[in-house]
Amino acid sequence: MTDTQDTGTVADGNPVAPTGTRTAADVVTPELVARLTRAVVSSGGSTANHTPFTGHKLADLPESGPEDVATAFERARRAQRAWAAEPVRRRAAVLLRFHDLVLARQPEILDLIQLETGKARLHAHEEVQAVAVVARHYGLAAASYLRPKAHTGVLPVLTKATELRLPKGVVGHIAPWNYPFELSAGDALPAFVAGNAIVMKPDTKTALTALWARELLIEAGLPEGVWQIVLGEGPVVGPAVVAHADYVSFTGSTRTGREVAQAAAARLVGATLELGGKNAMLVLRDADLDKAAAGAVRGCFSSAGQLCMAIERLYVHSSIADEFLRRFADRTKALRLGTGLAYGADMGSLVSQQQLDTVTRHVEEAVAKGATVVAGGRPRPDVGPLFYEPTILDGVQPPMAVCTEETFGPVVSVYRFEDEDEAVRLANSSPYGLNASVWTRDGRRGRAVAARVRAGTVNVNEAYAAAYGSVGAPMGGMGASGLGRRHGAEGILKYTEAQTVAQQRIMPMGPAFGLDDEQYARVISGGMRVLKALRLR
Repeated sequence: MTDTQDTGTVADGNPVAPTGTRTAADVVTPELVARLTRAVVSSGGSTANHTPFTGHKLADLPESGPEDVATAFERARRAQRAWAAEPVRRRAAVLLRFHDLVLARQPEILDLIQLETGKARLHAHEEVQAVAVVARHYGLAAASYLRPKAHTGVLPVLTKATELRLPKGVVGHIAPWNYPFELSAGDALPAFVAGNAIVMKPDTKTALTALWARELLIEAGLPEGVWQIVLGEGPVVGPAVVAHADYVSFTGSTRTGREVAQAAAARLVGATLELGGKNAMLVLRDADLDKAAAGAVRGCFSSAGQLCMAIERLYVHSSIADEFLRRFADRTKALRLGTGLAYGADMGSLVSQQQLDTVTRHVEEAVAKGATVVAGGRPRPDVGPLFYEPTILDGVQPPMAVCTEETFGPVVSVYRFEDEDEAVRLANSSPYGLNASVWTRDGRRGRAVAARVRAGTVNVNEAYAAAYGSVGAPMGGMGASGLGRRHGAEGILKYTEAQTVAQQRIMPMGPAFGLDDEQYARVISGGMRVLKALRLR
């Protein structure tokens, strides 16, 4: 595979990008594979991963079994104790060095992300941005999040109460294939800086990316034993990770997420679950149509729609629907598909035959039941074996599968609404609640509508990046889209146990100084009235 093979627009498939000379073999060398895979805890067996661009094998990877998972947790627990003893600022310094290394060596990771996921390079760069932002944020803010906090004691002055934050221990982290750098390293960074170790099971399809991230973080100063990696089939290795973990972080399907939640609950350990979505975009009647159309292209077709926050339902006010759809379709038809390890293509490949089959089934069934293809609607084997055109469907309605099921591909359905109440009702009609988008020229109006949409993040005049990139604020799902949050205070405190240390001074919490029980009760009752009057919490 060359750096930029033939790429084409949705409309005509003509070549639009120059041809380069770099090949997959130049990037994924035997030396690189041998170096990275040494980190995998494996007692035997192997499996292969392939590039979606061509279907050719990239590497043979070691496989882990349940006994290897147990070994990985043993190693991680030994390393975690020493790591947790390091001062927070020393742990945070590792993240800041990692930030600089990621930016300095981004061509390496961009190549790996593209080869393993099939993404366009610009979409791969979103992962570089996301990881760097998270590393900077927690590198600079972790000490503040984790510092001991004083609270008002039960008896002010006499009782000193302090909240401490202790690491959970060893986090079991199960990462997906669609954002293999951001959802492996990016999610791991707050756990590490909080003093935890991690046993991670990345998806085998994109394991080289996660292994590269581990190597770079170790170069930044993370002790090797603190990040253990196991590989293998999800039904085999995943339950073993959950069975040993002190806390579980999982990103994946809602179906599997329910199983993870049940297994974690049975052991009384916590879990963060980012699951599926059927995200809605609302284009209000006063929206800037050009900006909204450009935003819809980003929201629907980034990473070929294989993004948990991607827009799959597009609601447009009926008075502007036809004109908006024309502008959106024109932009969609002009998108360039490509396999290149360089900037230039607008959209890349789907990751697997399973994803391609789902996309094809949703589109074909919708058309058979009366939907209209406004743009796209075809696989593109002329570009690569797993390519599918960015597709806009009009006239979608139940019981079409694309109406309610998560497609996780470059397909969006357009619907019309008459007023904002109807738009909000339609947006909230899904059991999912991960991300949403509202477009209007009136920011105050947009924020008011956003507050009525039941989703963990809602972007006004942007599709997903504004909320996701604001890492000081929490991000996560409602309803069938998951539990817990990443980013912000919740994104790091979830990896800790809160411990209250209370010191009592001068008098005990009971009768003293010659008071009998009744006198003590009167004194305490009077004191409680005074504390309320003083509004002491």
